[in-house]
Amino acid sequence: MRIALLTYSTKPRGGVVHTLSLAEALAAAGQDVTVWTLARGGDAGFFRAVAPAVRQVLVPFPDIPGETVGDRIMRSISALREAFRPGAYDVVHAQDCISANAVEDCVRTVHHIDHFTTPELAACHERAIVRPHTHVCVSAAVAGELARGWGIAAAVIPNGVESERFAEAARNGDRRWRARFGPYVLTVGGIEPRKGSMDLLEAYALLADPDLRLIVAGGETLFDYRAYRAEWEERAAALGVEPIVLGQVGHHDLPALVASAAVFAFPSLKEGFGLAAMEALAAGVPLVTRDLPVFREVFGGAARFATGPRGLAEAMRAALAAPDTRRLAAGRALAARHTWSQAAARHIALYDSL
Repeated sequence: MRIALLTYSTKPRGGVVHTLSLAEALAAAGQDVTVWTLARGGDAGFFRAVAPAVRQVLVPFPDIPGETVGDRIMRSISALREAFRPGAYDVVHAQDCISANAVEDCVRTVHHIDHFTTPELAACHERAIVRPHTHVCVSAAVAGELARGWGIAAAVIPNGVESERFAEAARNGDRRWRARFGPYVLTVGGIEPRKGSMDLLEAYALLADPDLRLIVAGGETLFDYRAYRAEWEERAAALGVEPIVLGQVGHHDLPALVASAAVFAFPSLKEGFGLAAMEALAAGVPLVTRDLPVFREVFGGAARFATGPRGLAEAMRAALAAPDTRRLAAGRALAARHTWSQAAARHIALYDSL
């Protein structure tokens, strides 16, 4: 089949990581795959090298100083719509709200459901849900939200994970991050409301361990969270703690950063799956997540679940106190079962059914 996968960015956000890994697995299974994306700010390629079997089309998308989030999203949709040629493909698969608005007739993966208050964004979000002819969710929890809110039945196809890449980093014992920072709690996803960043900050302060650092990695996003980030930094100063904010970490450096963590914290308020947390399990790192139905579904007995800053602090303290070999073994086995080849096979079966 000639398959187009559409995403909104070249940066290492979860949906983009998903798109590239799925594209490569589909191509390895013999499909003809092209990934379409917006080349924001003059980007010449994705955040990592992509398998040669996958074609790439990067649509130029220059920055406009002072542009509002709403205007940027509307311009993103228009730029992708004007460039895309749907007639060249048997299957058009949009991976996010922007690309689902840019095409008329598509499969749509709903990774998670947002709730916007800006009218333009709310309308875009609604169109991206109701217009696609077929829906995929990466967890039953999100599929349930679609069913309850819109009466839409979605196929559930969980994410794959590059488990061996993170397991190998753990086996190699690359301790450069530990040598640089000492023992640390790690979270990946940046500082934003959806990621539960404020609760994690409060929980870290409650640990009251001067030898334990809090490291925040990642955070590429279309939205403007500068006000929230400023509030977060002010609260850190008031609490007397100094987290380390790394920002985007290189693709080749990330596994060692994850594998060296003393505990991986994932306090998100809303997720569709939790790919970064699954990568931590692959590396044999203790995982603490917010107690949400989606995390209970995805991680089961491999994670510690908590609610609120105090609960998160208690769960992290327990994870740090002594290795839980049962949980760690369950986590490594769970991550190893989530392969991209399996995800690709299920996507191919869905495409065939159309």
